[in-house]
Amino acid sequence: MIYVKNISYMFSHIFFVIFIYLFLTHRYSQKKTTAICFISCTIMNLLDILKLNLVPDSNLVYFFTTILQIAIAQSTGLLIAKKRDSRVLFISLSASNYVIVGSITASILYILTGSISLALTGNLLMHLTILMILFYKIGGIFHTFCERDLGKSWWELCLIPVFFFCSFSCLAFFPHTLYEYPQNIPVSIFLMITMLVSYVVVLRYLDSANKQVDEYWKNVMFGSYIKGLESQNYLVEQSEQNLKILRHDMKHYSMMIDSLMNQGEYDEIRHITGHINEVVNENKIDRYCENLIINTLLSQMVGQAKSFHIALHLDVMIPREIPVNEYAFAMVLANLLENAVHGVKNTEPSKRYINGKIHCTAEYLLIDMENECANELLFDSLTGLPKSQKGKGHGLGMKSVQAFCDKLGGNIDCYCENHKFRIIMFVKL
Repeated sequence: MIYVKNISYMFSHIFFVIFIYLFLTHRYSQKKTTAICFISCTIMNLLDILKLNLVPDSNLVYFFTTILQIAIAQSTGLLIAKKRDSRVLFISLSASNYVIVGSITASILYILTGSISLALTGNLLMHLTILMILFYKIGGIFHTFCERDLGKSWWELCLIPVFFFCSFSCLAFFPHTLYEYPQNIPVSIFLMITMLVSYVVVLRYLDSANKQVDEYWKNVMFGSYIKGLESQNYLVEQSEQNLKILRHDMKHYSMMIDSLMNQGEYDEIRHITGHINEVVNENKIDRYCENLIINTLLSQMVGQAKSFHIALHLDVMIPREIPVNEYAFAMVLANLLENAVHGVKNTEPSKRYINGKIHCTAEYLLIDMENECANELLFDSLTGLPKSQKGKGHGLGMKSVQAFCDKLGGNIDCYCENHKFRIIMFVKL
């Protein structure tokens, strides 16, 4: 029986590190992440030898060794994860619950059949089955769960795997095992089924909630896009009307110019031609780029900047077709420009400016913005991005920018020097 426990626990540790390796987004390279997982697995297996083989009769050693193994396992997940927060802890704790099912399966099969080979085969198959089902059915949900910037802490979710793990441990392992109390087998089986169903339901609910949030922001984007088109359409209609009036009046201007030429009043002629050029320029529709959605967004932001008497200097190079999601890209630009407008609208008139370089080609994406910064900024120690000081519910714009950049594998750098804030996002496509 001791060999069943040794091999069963070894399977559990191996599948635990495989689980967190597959379901977490990695901070380090593949080689370094694999090495960390291997070292963690080896240490946990050595601790199993201590509590099962070297000191098998000490409940105290068993208890503290198990606590140490749990700490090592959870620390491994936090160490290799790209974002070290409550979601990573939730996934690592969930991995512990999934692999404990395999250990309980091995114990149940050995108790019922007395066959070591059948118990270990069932253990291995149970681990593989759970891993494959979870990876193909809800693996995408786990990755989305990790990559999305949810804007809030999810520590309460960690209580789900904690209570399940404690229940399994009390029923099957400590202070008495299933070998000593086989009457706990039915309860253990139903608890395993309850856990698997609960996880699927909870994760699918989270996925549904995330999709609803995505749809909401898409609707916001489309609403903004439609308003921009309506605004542009209004400007076009006004320009056409004004130019029609100008064309109608041109014969009168021509008569005046002819008369003034005969009188030699060349300065007055210059005033008239200047007025005509001024009318033409006022009714010219600005076009910032070839992409309709981005151009609409930029037109709106230029109008917003003008309403606060902010000089918006843009260097835009964006083709009609771009290699990234144009709606997500438009939202990033909207967030950055809106933050810049809010940052300078209350400064002195001479300091109300925003310089922006926005390039998107087949090879790279570059956003470089600079504006005056009168107030002191607080920067997030983890992301390096400025944090909102308006309280809960604010600062989602920068998180959205960070999520967009992370998804494309880009880099963001920002700093504030001499009361000038600058943010640069670069993505190699």
